Amino acid sequence: MGLKEFLSSTWHTLKLAKKSSREEFLLYLKLVFLGLFAVGAVGFLILFVSALLKLG
Repeated sequence: MGLKEFLSSTWHTLKLAKKSSREEFLLYLKLVFLGLFAVGAVGFLILFVSALLKLG
């Protein structure tokens, strides 16, 4: 795929895209923060269990 085809494909994709509504944006924002919280909680639990195992 050459540069011209890539730019044409990119332009076509951008023309098909639409701006999210406020409700959609807030939903995606909540989901992203929920995911970040979940990943942080799992990391904390792994660190906590690791620290407990080193003490025992």
